[in-house]
Amino acid sequence: MRKNLVSIITPMYNSEKFIEATIKSVINQTYKDWEMIIVDDCSTDNSPNIVKPYVENDSRIKYIRVEFNQGVSHARNLALEQANGQFIAFLDSDDIWDEEKLEKQIAFMNDKECAISFTSYELMDENNERLNKIIKVPEKVDYKTLLKGNILACLTVVVDISKLDFEIKMSGVRHEDYVLWLSILKKGHIAYGIDEVLALYRKSNNSLSGNKLKSAMWTWNIYKNIEKIPLPKAVYYFINYSINGIKKS
Repeated sequence: MRKNLVSIITPMYNSEKFIEATIKSVINQTYKDWEMIIVDDCSTDNSPNIVKPYVENDSRIKYIRVEFNQGVSHARNLALEQANGQFIAFLDSDDIWDEEKLEKQIAFMNDKECAISFTSYELMDENNERLNKIIKVPEKVDYKTLLKGNILACLTVVVDISKLDFEIKMSGVRHEDYVLWLSILKKGHIAYGIDEVLALYRKSNNSLSGNKLKSAMWTWNIYKNIEKIPLPKAVYYFINYSINGIKKS
């Protein structure tokens, strides 16, 4: 683990339309001590050829290709295995960061001495048009609050692994990022929010999280089978999750 280095975890699958903008948003960061680990989940489009010159021209950008498609959790875990940084950040291959995101967020985390932080973000569409929809975040979130709904957007989260006593890894269940955040907060850590838009999330009509019924089922599965929450409490959290989902949309 290298002190102050930020390891950026980027799974990629058929992202030829967006991956270049994603990479450029990392290269343009005012915080320069980073490595970007792109794991290509066996893309069948031109994504690898778009990434190649960036890998050749910037030693901080690393590219790994898997032989057959195994899903986003596996891709993120491969990247995590290769990560060398004190800080772990997550950025999917169709999302974009503000150029000051890492500088502001790392300074914030060092000031708070916290293990995990997240930021506000704005939605955009597949044509890079902003949708005038900003998702604001609270000052802080604990485990019980997070059970009421995942308000830590993956593209905004940074984790300081030097403050954890376990290795972070994505589980194989849906909403794998939510499971990871819960596992960190369950240890007593607090997630601190930066109420500033430092990322752009691309809202896709085909996104997995776009299906609200499936998302609800995945959340219920986490309550019952991962967190092992008793039925009455699980119902309570699920009602809150549903209400928060309606507010968010």
